Amino acid sequence: MNNKEISLSEFDSATLFGPNHVHLKTLQLNFPSLKIVARGDVLSLTGDAFDIALFEEKINEMAKIADQFGSISDTQVEAILSGVISNQTIPNTDAAGIPNASIILYGNNGKIIRAKTPNQLKMVQALEKNDVVFAIGPAGTGKTYTAVALAVKALKAKEIKRIILARPAVEAGESLGFLPGDLKEKIDPYLRPLYDALDDMIPADKLKSYIETRVIEIAPMAFMRGRTLDNAYVILDEAQNATDLQLKMFLTRMGPSAKFIITGDLTQIDLPKQSQSGLLKAVQILKGIKGIEFAYLNFEDVVRHKLVKDIIKAYEGKPKEIKENNP
Repeated sequence: MNNKEISLSEFDSATLFGPNHVHLKTLQLNFPSLKIVARGDVLSLTGDAFDIALFEEKINEMAKIADQFGSISDTQVEAILSGVISNQTIPNTDAAGIPNASIILYGNNGKIIRAKTPNQLKMVQALEKNDVVFAIGPAGTGKTYTAVALAVKALKAKEIKRIILARPAVEAGESLGFLPGDLKEKIDPYLRPLYDALDDMIPADKLKSYIETRVIEIAPMAFMRGRTLDNAYVILDEAQNATDLQLKMFLTRMGPSAKFIITGDLTQIDLPKQSQSGLLKAVQILKGIKGIEFAYLNFEDVVRHKLVKDIIKAYEGKPKEIKENNP
């Protein structure tokens, strides 16, 4: 008799095993000679070496599909076990008719995370061809969400070892100094948009584990000083609030096997009046460098409430003179 343990820590075992472990029960029925015991993210196998090897092959094929699409059906499990398919054949569109070219990954509960506008798709394509991409556009255009999705996709595909998400610690007209708690407790609410994006894409337990083991690191931009960031997707959000020196410091942290995404909105600069936005200068001096691309989004890319488009257009238009009517 042979024994083997298979670690599934890189996958979501709840999705892989199915509701009430229905897929695991199917595996047990198809491998009656094996003793299969599931403990968390570990499968313990006892039995013939050939059966163990075949089981491992099938469970890995299931895991790839579950990880890529966020779910796996009874039909797919049966097809894998019968040898009809050894991996998922990807059609031109998904089940909802959404073009696969726009799909970045499948998030929690099979949620489709995709580029929803032509300019978001250009941002995705820009990062496929370049190691540094600046995504510039107004609020609500999906810059941060798309950037995080690309990073999570790369992590799931094992193209990188970690994700680093940073923001300049500049207050948007509010004071963080009097908030209760230590530095982490003060900063966490400020970084909430990054957590919100991750919550859609990674199961809660796995996300917690990733953060605790620093596979995913979320920190103020100042924490990047003196480091070399390699084998990672590194995202700088709200880059319009980084000074010229800060942005230069950040960009020069780049290791040989890293990709950098810098997102920002040049209409929402919260720096003191005497400070120039580093993002504004970067647009001027970094254009034309091979390996760096700028992706621009506008009000047509807004994916929030339909009124947000009108609000952005109004603020970008010429201000109207306000006259006070005295009685």
